[in-house]
Amino acid sequence: MKKLLITGSAGFLGSRIVDFYHQKYEICAPTHRELDITNEESVIRVFRKWKPDIVIHCAAVSDVGLCGKEPEKSYKINVEGSISVAKAAGIIHAKCILCSSDQVYFGISAKDAHNEEEELCPIPVYGQQKYRAEQECLRENPDCVVLRLSWMYDTRTMREGEHGDFFRKLLAEIKETGELFYPVYDRRGITDVNEVVKNLEKVFQIPEGVYNFGAFNDKNTYDLIHEVFEKAGFDTSRLSRNEEAFRENPRNICMHQDKINSCGIFFSPTKEGLIRNLTLPVNSNGGQRVCNKKDESELT
Repeated sequence: MKKLLITGSAGFLGSRIVDFYHQKYEICAPTHRELDITNEESVIRVFRKWKPDIVIHCAAVSDVGLCGKEPEKSYKINVEGSISVAKAAGIIHAKCILCSSDQVYFGISAKDAHNEEEELCPIPVYGQQKYRAEQECLRENPDCVVLRLSWMYDTRTMREGEHGDFFRKLLAEIKETGELFYPVYDRRGITDVNEVVKNLEKVFQIPEGVYNFGAFNDKNTYDLIHEVFEKAGFDTSRLSRNEEAFRENPRNICMHQDKINSCGIFFSPTKEGLIRNLTLPVNSNGGQRVCNKKDESELT
């Protein structure tokens, strides 16, 4: 049985990786007290002790606003911590999978979706740190696999301590009766985290390098939600265009999937994933919410 070591195992993505794979792999899910990724010697010592076959590095300060307010603190975790993980994985010859972000693309003026070979100059501090981490980790350990993740959501009940995500916010808005505003100058993929988790196993076999890893979406957020509402049977007259957000600096961080598709890994497009999850019935574990128009009352 292969051994997986997951950093950030209490976080949004890491906790779901642990839950999904714990019966198939031996899981090492160290707490922050057990593994301080900002201490390189500690990381190397822990990796040598546990000897994982695969390291999945999820730990990060992913709050974009917080990174902007506390750049030095977030840099130590997002950049220096990632370098320590990549270096330690190389020392013990473990496959190292690093979680990056679509925010590395925020800063490129482009009409089309982005590919992995583009020259980057991210605007947000978080995007800058993630891009720097990619570069430094690949320099330190060229065998790393870097996954540029999009905005993720879950359809299941929110776990204790978790903040809301796009899907949960959408559910809350569906229950309301007022006007809903969505930006027209913002385009990005939004991905069901469960697809990310299931696809991770295939990443264990792919070559080193950088990969876009998430759902495709080439529509602005307003057009996306308008189409989702139409397909799910909701009243589209509630939707209004937010023409202020990102007006001065339109954001397009949509990602091409060609490279990851060539490895046999596929994601549902953002629109299809949202429609599917909005219209599936509640399962025995409360994993889905009934949201089609005829059952709208069940959300109240």
